[in-house]
Amino acid sequence: METVIMKPEALLELAAARMPFGKYEGWRLIDLPEPYVVWFAGKGFPEGKLGRLLQAVHEIKVNGLEYLFDPLR
Repeated sequence: METVIMKPEALLELAAARMPFGKYEGWRLIDLPEPYVVWFAGKGFPEGKLGRLLQAVHEIKVNGLEYLFDPLR
């Protein structure tokens, strides 16, 4: 298993990012419901930066690390 270390500025960027479309348009990515993020993981993340950010949110949520976002909310 690969260990991913996020730089603090990357975590801040992730915490500020918003969903640009769909049912959760305007929501912060870190606040998206876990089942929605898991659905993306199954269907495939979008291309580009949004996909990378959603993939990071997925990894954080499914590994029980959401507490990392608490000070950023």
